Amino acid sequence: MLGAIAGDIIGSPFEGNNIKDYRFPLFTSNSNFTDDTVMTVATADCILHKGSFEEFYKKYYLKYPGRGYGLKFSMWAGSPDTKAYNSWGNGSAMRVSPVGFACSRLDEVLKLARRSAEVSHNHPEGIKGAQAVAAAVFMARRGDKKDKIAGYIEKKFGYDLEQSIESIKKWYKFDSSCQGTVPQAIRAFLESGDFEDAVRKAISIGGDSDTIACIAGGIAEACYGKLPDEIRESVFKILDRDLIGVIKSFYKKFQL
Repeated sequence: MLGAIAGDIIGSPFEGNNIKDYRFPLFTSNSNFTDDTVMTVATADCILHKGSFEEFYKKYYLKYPGRGYGLKFSMWAGSPDTKAYNSWGNGSAMRVSPVGFACSRLDEVLKLARRSAEVSHNHPEGIKGAQAVAAAVFMARRGDKKDKIAGYIEKKFGYDLEQSIESIKKWYKFDSSCQGTVPQAIRAFLESGDFEDAVRKAISIGGDSDTIACIAGGIAEACYGKLPDEIRESVFKILDRDLIGVIKSFYKKFQL
């Protein structure tokens, strides 16, 4: 989960200013947390309190306004109407990593990921994106090899994970959909050698940089373990006390 947040923060300066280069500063004066972090923590907090995802997402939206939320999500989250709006956007996938850390079985992961997605992103692609990311986090956390993770994701969800990052760089443009974000983020993880490498590869393709790095970072943390100290410390300097409190409670609860 902290890996997802780190990916979001590191990618934040590049969302509207893409850099298709592997070499870039991990943290700058423009690095900040976005809606990806807010909703990831909201997911973790909801799991901790066994609450309602729609209630927690709306509560966090109101608590942390102006963090780059999509227009339709803002309309949903700012309204008392809890009806989902059939979204296939990548918001369901960027907030789901805590599910992969909290569950003890893959079938539980898929069920909880669906629940977290469908309160807003109830389009089949929105649900599929959340389930694929959560499953990848879970499988990486339990030590499955990358080829096994890739094979499961391709067979279960129909994503093409064969294209290399270098190939994707040549044609990839901004895409806020699950189907145009999740496969690329997973591929960045699959090609990586460590956490930082996964985030750098994710950002280097361009597009929705903070979200792609958020997704790749969540899976990478599950695979490689504790984040490098310098990245962890930089992230905590940017987050506020409340967000840090939820993160620490989540890690303590699930012994991460």
